[in-house]
Amino acid sequence: MPNISQKGHLMPESPIRKLVPYAEAARARGIKIYPLNIGQPDIETPEVSLNAIHNYNQKVIAYSHSAGMISLREKLVEYYKTVNIDLKASEIIVGAGASEALLFAFQSIMDPDDEVIIPEPFYANYNGFATNAGIKVKPIFSSIESGFALPPIEDFEKNITKRTKAILVCNPNNPTGYLYSKEELEVLRDIVKKYDLFLIADEVYREFTYDGRKHYSAMYLDGIEQNVILIDSVSKRYSACGARLGWMASKNKELMATALKFAQARLSPPTFGQVLAEAAVDTPDSYFVEVKKEYLARRNAIVEGINNIEGAYCPNPAGAFYVVARLPIDDSDKFCQWLLEDFSFENQTVMFAPASGFYSTAGKGKDEVRISYVLNVDDLKQSVKVLDEALKVYPGRK
Repeated sequence: MPNISQKGHLMPESPIRKLVPYAEAARARGIKIYPLNIGQPDIETPEVSLNAIHNYNQKVIAYSHSAGMISLREKLVEYYKTVNIDLKASEIIVGAGASEALLFAFQSIMDPDDEVIIPEPFYANYNGFATNAGIKVKPIFSSIESGFALPPIEDFEKNITKRTKAILVCNPNNPTGYLYSKEELEVLRDIVKKYDLFLIADEVYREFTYDGRKHYSAMYLDGIEQNVILIDSVSKRYSACGARLGWMASKNKELMATALKFAQARLSPPTFGQVLAEAAVDTPDSYFVEVKKEYLARRNAIVEGINNIEGAYCPNPAGAFYVVARLPIDDSDKFCQWLLEDFSFENQTVMFAPASGFYSTAGKGKDEVRISYVLNVDDLKQSVKVLDEALKVYPGRK
């Protein structure tokens, strides 16, 4: 029998999706599951976007430009003006989700065995993208005690080698919800400038900030305009995950010309995703006012609920719609599987993502879970109650 590739063996499973078979089996037994494992909002996609799909009247669904439809890219330029980011259409390349855009960025700036530094815990698929591109992740630990604030500058500098090509941050952060401040981003700017690195900023949760906090984009940083790569998406901003439409943006002409070659190799991004995304830019501000109000109530319900459980701890994040919570458990992978295989309370259980999959350092996150607060407040409160009951009988409780 032919052998599978070494890269295939190294490719990590998704901690977000690997428990799906256990959830399907639980549902088949009649168990109601509260799915808090995946960042799939239940917020309705803006009507203006859905109408654009319904009213699509072209007779042929044709290839677009490899960088994306010029009308979409020009519309994105308009959007960025509203958040004080100055871009040109030629400085944007559209991909099949932010995932493909990030792959284009990795492939354009790094050779096999080059390194990217990422504060951990981080979005689990960064590990998969790195494996796909043949590069290495150098994790820098951030702690739940600090709310997952940016690690000290010394931790970055001691991990920089001759193979280090970039630093990657997600702001607001997935999985922690942490919102990096202007001062923290200026620390990153100084490191990037000193060592002539790229700064990749995943800002797909830009709109979701709370407690009066404002998002500060990496594109605002002076002196490293040629070093910044912005990653963005419609998935979370407009609750359109299935559109699979994202993009990368940079003022570095050589980088963008290189990334375009990778984009050409896959021909073009999906047509209907682009149609939806172009229309989405016209979403009224009132949509985000209501969405943020809803997410704030959900965050408060989860954070308060978790912190009222004996032995549990959850920081209060200022962005996105995730938290990482510490629970009195021996192993988050075992616990999350046990919840689906062996536990129910009043014929209900809850589905989390084990936080171990959001770390690159082996052994980290074993007593932590990522929670996506993407259900309504009543369901979230019931989820916390189910979790509390589960922890009372879990065999591996610490």
